[in-house]
Amino acid sequence: MSIFDELESGVQCYARSFPQTFHRAKGEFLYDENSNEYLDFLAGAGTLNYGHNHSVFKEALLEYIQADGITHGLDMHTKAKEAFLSTFNEKILKPRALDYVVQFTGPTGTNAVEAALKLARKVTGRTEVIAFTNGFHGVSLGSLAATGNSHHRSGAGISLSGVSRLPYDGYFNDTVDTTEYLDKVLGDASSGVDLPAAVIVETVQGEGGINTASFEWLKNLEAVCRKYDILLIVDDIQAGCGRTGTFFSFEEAGIKPDIVTLSKSLSGYGLPFAIVLFRPELDQWKPGEHNGTFRGNNLAFVTAKAAIDHYWSDNQFSEDIKTKSLYISNRLKGIAETHHSEPLSTRGRGMFRGIDCVNGELAGKITRNCFENGLVIETSGPEDQVVKLLCPLIISDQNLKKGLDILENAFAEVCIPDTKPLNGYNKLNTLFRVAS
Repeated sequence: MSIFDELESGVQCYARSFPQTFHRAKGEFLYDENSNEYLDFLAGAGTLNYGHNHSVFKEALLEYIQADGITHGLDMHTKAKEAFLSTFNEKILKPRALDYVVQFTGPTGTNAVEAALKLARKVTGRTEVIAFTNGFHGVSLGSLAATGNSHHRSGAGISLSGVSRLPYDGYFNDTVDTTEYLDKVLGDASSGVDLPAAVIVETVQGEGGINTASFEWLKNLEAVCRKYDILLIVDDIQAGCGRTGTFFSFEEAGIKPDIVTLSKSLSGYGLPFAIVLFRPELDQWKPGEHNGTFRGNNLAFVTAKAAIDHYWSDNQFSEDIKTKSLYISNRLKGIAETHHSEPLSTRGRGMFRGIDCVNGELAGKITRNCFENGLVIETSGPEDQVVKLLCPLIISDQNLKKGLDILENAFAEVCIPDTKPLNGYNKLNTLFRVAS
């Protein structure tokens, strides 16, 4: 019996899917204790957009530690915080004409969501929040109330209230605009849906199955919020920091949320870090009214600044993501159409994509086959039926192709056993030249 079996709680989940003891990591690779190499298409569930142990970020971090820089400072002013805020303002907020103040919360995504919901209720004086089917916003109680997944909700132990659930874009079909329903119920005093403090939404629902809201739907949602003086919260914890091709996932939709939550890849290095962004007039907190011992991780300030400086000083990184996104999209379409008795569907935006395998059993067999062949990749969706790609954004062209080849071979072996595994979807590889 291993020490993990002996002492660790049964609540662990990723360890069950990837039963190895990992020892080190670099870039897009993980290595187990026997030095076996795995391509990482999980990337810390979206926490490692810039890969493992990025050399530039590591150098900045080691230099800061060697100089006895502040590690823990509550919410006191530090040089590391000052440098992060200045860089974030100059290279992220100002170029996008976003006038936000920054709140440092506890270090995880659910901490940021809790703060955002509390602030919306405090500012408006209303208690209800509207969330969407298949949304995932965290598993602490306030965030969990806005999360749709029954598996997670069942762990609460108490009733979860204060949230009304409405259908996400495409929940019925592509012809139904569910924002029209929202507009209707908010305008009807007998609908039973109270005027909420806020609407919270993910532009791409990662844990919910890579469901993607159209830009038109997002614009309509913003218009409904403005019509009824409701605060619009975009949860950009997994979809942000470049995952969809731009720093914020809502940029291409042309909307400006009242409140934005960020975490996961914000630190750039996998260090815990979360913030809430909101319009200055919403900053109605009293000192210490929302706090946390580990708000403001100074080590994360250092690596977050390094990540912004290195990748977001111009548009090149964003363009590189979009090029890789096109290749991924075409490869997944080829896999979905070729390796099943009936064509499967693909979904997602940018480098946030997946294949809907219809049922979780099939998707699970595919991801297990991938792991046996050196690829770490997970599933998502209400039945774990979507094979979900979250590879690091910095992955090399060659390793991106290699990972997708492993995935394609897994589909060929699992879906159609008498089909010889292919070495890539060659017709589409011409769209993306890879060094041999």
